[in-house]
Amino acid sequence: MRILSVFGTRPEAVKMAPVVRELKRTPGIEASVCVTAQHRQMLDQVLELFGLQPDVDLDLMRDDQSLAELSAAIFSRLDPVLEKLKPDWVLVQGDTTTVAVASLLAYYRRIRVGHVEAGLRTHDKWQPFPEEINRRVAGVVADLHFAPTEWARRNLLAEGIDGRAIAVTGNPVIDALQVVAGQPEPVAISRLLSDLGVGPGGKRLILVTAHRRENFGRPLEEICAALKELGGRGDVELVYPVHLNPNVQEPVRRLLGEVAHITLLPPQDYLPLVHLMKRATLVLTDSGGIQEEAPTFGVPVLVLRQVTERPEGVEAGVLKLVGTARQFIVAEARRLLDDPAAYAGMAHAANPFGDGTAAVKIVRALLDFRA
Repeated sequence: MRILSVFGTRPEAVKMAPVVRELKRTPGIEASVCVTAQHRQMLDQVLELFGLQPDVDLDLMRDDQSLAELSAAIFSRLDPVLEKLKPDWVLVQGDTTTVAVASLLAYYRRIRVGHVEAGLRTHDKWQPFPEEINRRVAGVVADLHFAPTEWARRNLLAEGIDGRAIAVTGNPVIDALQVVAGQPEPVAISRLLSDLGVGPGGKRLILVTAHRRENFGRPLEEICAALKELGGRGDVELVYPVHLNPNVQEPVRRLLGEVAHITLLPPQDYLPLVHLMKRATLVLTDSGGIQEEAPTFGVPVLVLRQVTERPEGVEAGVLKLVGTARQFIVAEARRLLDDPAAYAGMAHAANPFGDGTAAVKIVRALLDFRA
């Protein structure tokens, strides 16, 4: 069985790494990897961390390219790869532009598609943008859907997907997280937090990530105003790795660049980011993956979005939607920082997103598949 895994961003690489490793050690499978390099630098450090060597690297990242330009490049560059390798399956993960285009190309060539992290929905095509439509495209095309949770499975069933084509596997991000969290904390992170006075008996760490397209402009400025107000407490330190997108860099540097108790970092490799999560008291994020990862460490997450495709975390009590308005972000953060009972209620809830065995279940489902 020839299986080609296609991915292009850091989150995709993190979640596909355990799957690729499991494929490569499974008898009867010829596994190969093609990266679009939709995010070049951030992708490369994950490949190195997990010891993955792509068989094909399309190297498509260009500064300030539009979604249309990226899509066109993937269509034109990936299609010859499919023609040459002739895989039996193409595996895609999540909801990126790479996922949508690779799924369509595989369909055009009558190649079966397996969709990892299938069934996530907000039912709002503009939030998140363009991810909601990307994953729905993959959902229409896919022959086998690897749903991380029962909630995701129910979404797929409601869309008319045959239940025999759905496998509930958990999310492979938990597989990856368990591997990385067991590695030593990077010296740079230890020094940074020590210099900031973070630790037992000292200040508490709030980790921030905010970069989604739908938050560009006024919403991101509101988030920055909330961070500035929280930094004024004096008993916390906020650490914000800032995405390289100019729509994020400009407002964040302008509004927070000289604010006390807020440290702006360049985008972090996955290893130091995981260890920042481990050391955090609270996470504020509009990211998808961190919503799944931080609860593994018992860290409450305030989601800086109006809707989430991961409501299992909200239902389990490990996530709370707070939107992007300054007053709501500040109020909820203060509640968790100042009310031990409220904090314990979120910190002690169980992570609903997996147990670290997703990759094994995904490969088993591929081997057991019957058309």
